[in-house]
Amino acid sequence: MSALGSGAPLAGPRRKGASATGHLILVRVAAAGGATRAEVATDLAPLFTHKLSPADWRRLAEKEIGLLIAGGLAVETKSRLAPTDTGASATARYLGLKSWEPRPWPELRDVALIAKGLGLEKETAARLKPLARVEGLRTLIVQKAFGLSVKKNAPPTKLRAQLAVVALERAFGNRIKAGFGKGSALSAKAGRLLAGQLSQNPRAFATDAKLVSELASECAGAADSTLEALRTGILRGLGARALEASEGTPAETEAPAVMPVRVATPVQLQPAANDQAPTAASPPKSLRPDLAEFARAVKSAAATRAEGWAGSRKAFISHVWEAIRAGQPSWQVSEIEFKCMLAEAHRLGALVLANADLKDKKSMADIESSAVPYKNTVWHFVRVDE
Repeated sequence: MSALGSGAPLAGPRRKGASATGHLILVRVAAAGGATRAEVATDLAPLFTHKLSPADWRRLAEKEIGLLIAGGLAVETKSRLAPTDTGASATARYLGLKSWEPRPWPELRDVALIAKGLGLEKETAARLKPLARVEGLRTLIVQKAFGLSVKKNAPPTKLRAQLAVVALERAFGNRIKAGFGKGSALSAKAGRLLAGQLSQNPRAFATDAKLVSELASECAGAADSTLEALRTGILRGLGARALEASEGTPAETEAPAVMPVRVATPVQLQPAANDQAPTAASPPKSLRPDLAEFARAVKSAAATRAEGWAGSRKAFISHVWEAIRAGQPSWQVSEIEFKCMLAEAHRLGALVLANADLKDKKSMADIESSAVPYKNTVWHFVRVDE
């Protein structure tokens, strides 16, 4: 007797059953009203046909359906497939639910499977509501991809500040915990420039919303940041990981199928085109400095370019940046990363910055290119220890 509509609680130990691909088919079979074999093949094709030809996908679907029936997870009556009690329970476990209540296929596809693809299947229904809106989906994609808390649906301004912290920590090779947790130390423009370094194509974004939108489409592997494109990208990723998992031995009831988190597999931060280090035949491997290494290199570079009198020598930040870019190619930091790293090093007392109180017209270009806005001031110089 089918468990559809029974709301029966899950019980008993996990048992061996469907493969990762089989579980996705089982979700479609367990939708309200069940499904024919043709409906299974058609409705799940978008998850697999970017990896398999349509003919190969249909053959795989037929094979997996046969295994589900043989394994006692599904039954076929008058050409229509439905889950058994065991199959309904397996579907619920796969989607992180305590019990199974049948839902329409569009709802399962656009909410339950999207949540599964993002690794959010154990979140409450209230937390998954934003998945139905494009802004909410973009936010959750970015939060999950960069290891941020998904407990609140952060507005773009707060998300930008959090991403700036992630970018700064990565600039230091993830060997420092940045201090401006709420982003108050950086201006909106500086924070957005810094967070923009997390993009596959680092650049300045006009607004926080555009920053979040672009990062979401990149993380989801989507063609653009529309709701349909983001869903397609996530579902394709879910299908691709299911295929990879299914190539091995038969899975326990569920195989890992979560969108890769960029914290675990970080994006290689590359400087923008106008920030590139001098080109070489073979680009050096990125070796990001920790705080102590960064401060030593900056102080050394500043000492060679310092101006002023004994006891008050300092170097324009732009001149120090030129020296660092040429002398530390393995760091592969962009100018905005460098400037924000300077501000953090100053905050932590690893070096000292200073501002230009008296501005000489002859040095205005250096002053403007050296500016580092931070809190309520703007730094222009690196002080040199005597």
